[in-house]
Amino acid sequence: MYFKTKVKLFLLLNFFAIALNSWGQANSFKPGKIWYDNSQVHINAHGGGILFFDDTYFWFGEHKIEGEAGNVAHVGVHVYSSKDLYNWKDEGIALAVSDDPESPIIKGCIIERPKVIYNEKNDEFVMWFHHELKGKGYSAGLTGLAVSKSVTGPYQYIHSVRPNAGQWPVNVKPIHQQGVPETTKDSYCGGPECLPGNIDTINILGRDFEKGQMSRDMTLFVDDDGAAYHIHSSEENSTTHISKLSDDYKSFSGEYVRIFPARYMEAPAIFKHDGKYFFMASGCTGWSPNSARSAVAENIFGPWKELGNPCVSEGKETTYNSQSTYILPVQGVEDSYIFMADRWNPKDAIDGRYIWLPIQFNDAGNPYIEWIEEWSLEIFDNK
Repeated sequence: MYFKTKVKLFLLLNFFAIALNSWGQANSFKPGKIWYDNSQVHINAHGGGILFFDDTYFWFGEHKIEGEAGNVAHVGVHVYSSKDLYNWKDEGIALAVSDDPESPIIKGCIIERPKVIYNEKNDEFVMWFHHELKGKGYSAGLTGLAVSKSVTGPYQYIHSVRPNAGQWPVNVKPIHQQGVPETTKDSYCGGPECLPGNIDTINILGRDFEKGQMSRDMTLFVDDDGAAYHIHSSEENSTTHISKLSDDYKSFSGEYVRIFPARYMEAPAIFKHDGKYFFMASGCTGWSPNSARSAVAENIFGPWKELGNPCVSEGKETTYNSQSTYILPVQGVEDSYIFMADRWNPKDAIDGRYIWLPIQFNDAGNPYIEWIEEWSLEIFDNK
């Protein structure tokens, strides 16, 4: 009896030792693996972005639920905090969906790719996100705005808009201002298979001139001078727009540019390195992953030069089975950036995994991303 009791006690202690070890402080990134927060729950911040504020990283992302139902918003935007990027504390729901049937962000709408930036002038945190109305699929093409005086919220929803209503881009073409053909439709499927090769011939830009341009997948970027930009897929996903925001970051200035026409870019992410702007995105293949894309420019408004697929390892054809969401500059380590991506699982949305990989640079100064099973920030010490 004594022997059996001793064996049981040993097994129990061993179990707890293994559990404590697995639940201890993380000191590395393991792309695609379950990533636990401080409560030992898989981090729930999909399509996210990160704000560094007051010596702390804040990760905002879509809160998913189980099953296919998780592909629409049932909870809202989740936020986590971290001092080291490895270990994350659950800070709760930054922006909650509404139960009010009159609210545009009613439960069951679509809230995707939330990004938060800090406006120093007003001491205010500003969130923008891709927003689609409940039961309307992806036809609305809106971007939503919410603000808070506290970084973790709660954020107050302000409204959702189509950007740059009544404004032409700085690189508008004469064909856009000559009218919209009568055959141009009110909506398209959002992919190359249902749009002409020369998308300017149906003038989607002109079609949406009065009500504002479509905004689907999006991100935010704050430049060195404090100017903020909203980068989004527009014109039925065929063309990317880069829009300068107002000084308070809460509206569109009307100054914007069209880039990559007819290239069908989704999941935009942008960063600045060595005085140049670098852009990464994916193609439009729905939930299915595809080859990443990259580009470089001397000015954020262009001209932009495409550089091809930045991924270089086995699995590069599918961006390592993921899609970009944000590029994170590592604080305190000069010229160090993390490529953040999502491995979507539309059949069970809550099981989406995170792919974080270091961005490295070749001899030409262009970025590349290779697959690493496990890595730490020490990799940047050897760059």
